[in-house]
Amino acid sequence: MTAIACENISLSYGTDVILDKITFSINEGDKLGIIGVNGAGKTTLINILTGELQPDSGKVYLPKNLKTGYLKQNIDFDSDKPVFYALSDRFTYTGSDENSLEQQKGEYLSRVKGFLKNLGFSDDEMYELPLSSLSGGQKTRAATAAVLLGDYQLLILDEPTNHLDVSALEWLEDYLKATKKTLIVISHDRFFLDKITNKIFEIENTKGKLYVGNYSAYSDKKKKDREIQERHYLNQQKEIARIEAFIENQHRWNRERNIIAAESREKMLQRMVKEEKPDRLPEKIKLKFSTSGRSGDDVVTVRGISKSYGDKKLFSDVGFTVNYLDRVFISGPNGCGKSTLIKIIAGKLLPDNGRVDIGYNVHLSYFDQENQELTDSLTVMDELWNTSPGMSPGQIRDILAKFRFYGDDCFKSVGKLSGGEKARLTIAKLIMSDSNLLILDEPTNHLDIGSREALEEALSEYEGTIIAVSHDRYFVDKLATRILAFGVIENGKVLDYKGDYKDFTDYCSHYLTLNINNQTSFEKETQSKSDFIRQKKLLSEQRKFLKKIEKSKEESKQIEQRLSKIEEEISLSETNHSRLSELFEEKEILETKLLDIYEFLSKNSDDF
Repeated sequence: MTAIACENISLSYGTDVILDKITFSINEGDKLGIIGVNGAGKTTLINILTGELQPDSGKVYLPKNLKTGYLKQNIDFDSDKPVFYALSDRFTYTGSDENSLEQQKGEYLSRVKGFLKNLGFSDDEMYELPLSSLSGGQKTRAATAAVLLGDYQLLILDEPTNHLDVSALEWLEDYLKATKKTLIVISHDRFFLDKITNKIFEIENTKGKLYVGNYSAYSDKKKKDREIQERHYLNQQKEIARIEAFIENQHRWNRERNIIAAESREKMLQRMVKEEKPDRLPEKIKLKFSTSGRSGDDVVTVRGISKSYGDKKLFSDVGFTVNYLDRVFISGPNGCGKSTLIKIIAGKLLPDNGRVDIGYNVHLSYFDQENQELTDSLTVMDELWNTSPGMSPGQIRDILAKFRFYGDDCFKSVGKLSGGEKARLTIAKLIMSDSNLLILDEPTNHLDIGSREALEEALSEYEGTIIAVSHDRYFVDKLATRILAFGVIENGKVLDYKGDYKDFTDYCSHYLTLNINNQTSFEKETQSKSDFIRQKKLLSEQRKFLKKIEKSKEESKQIEQRLSKIEEEISLSETNHSRLSELFEEKEILETKLLDIYEFLSKNSDDF
């Protein structure tokens, strides 16, 4: 049964078209992800679905009495009640006798406590902090719990993964995958979208398109669809040009039979169903980090550092060395000290004990997730200009354009920028800083998917060392060569895992002994880790080889089918010498390729 449907939803502000004829529908139990660049109109569409905003035209169809829970990006709590008790007040009794009342209330209170703990609240935060005093991240997590606990058939969540650590993210994913409720979610977290969605709706250039499958399926399908659309369009344009040239020649000769032939081709053009030219893709950010030259091999050496705030100990006796070209990601639950650790490395904070030694010829740049390195009173252009005063205004504007600051955007006050705009401006400053060590604290926060992909690409090509904190698992998976993990072994200590994020999570799940009591057990663990990595590598190579065999079989079938169609077309194109030449050339290429595939399969596949 249809859960929600939109038909030709359009909305404009003045001459700016935000949404143009948006049409889609989803069924009960579907989990839809809405994606698009910042400013594409995602939240606007959600506000139309919930009735908070009226479109210029079009209709939204909802079942009668549908109960909808809506998590907004900006939460404003004014209650003085502590979080647990404020959510407890939302209990509604659905029975009729006193025993049932007590049982239901007990179950509800237990759920409230469980949801808050799973979303990262400690007992002190739950029972002592009033809602009105919470930080922005805490308010988002409390509001998420409130929406999930509600008696709703439809959940609409706008950026629910902001401010969640990995364990809270994984719990939320498991909950949303298991629930039978219909879900609409806006998110730039590709890992999250992959885990929970079965449909993706993309808003691009004011239009919308629905894709079946999760984010990875959408990404593959969109790429293939665009390649096919571009190929069809270009082939048709070539055919139109060929026909128009033929018509022009016939008119030039100006004989009766030539005129008849020209008119015939003109009618053919008129009847031709024209392929639409693919829409221009949103401007892609292209980034490149410059470096200040090669550093020494030992970039950062951390020696036995500790840090506490009052009675709360974050970490103690932490030590490690970061080497040249390492991509080190620091992971752990909220509040464990990840941001504090990299601030100490960056020289923004002092440790209680121990020291940090920066290596030879190391020039570091620091990305602060709260963008405190920006000055609100400056314009965007002046903020960047202060980083490189030797550049001309034109050069500064060229750089800003790469970060989607166009025209009057360059003269906006920094204090009036959105979170995403501030993040892009901070990254622009980093790119111009000429460093060989980047220290990054949640650099993908507030960035849309396109900006995240551009940052990933630039960092993968960066010829320096990276130390970063990030909850964006897709981002970490793309870049990490080493993980420093809090909360895996003894409290306040760090597990130093040399390997990528996928291997790290597998290792933690299947091989890690949580309580390492002595050096012997540690040595066994290290050996187990080495064996595990070797086994994974062998299995990975085996899987790749088997995939290559299956791919070759499928490719041979496709080539055989194409060769069969070529033979049919050859028999029908006896008088079209130009087309025959093309067909014979394609046939020769495909037959050569098919022989190579047959040879590979005969050597490696038993059932070929």
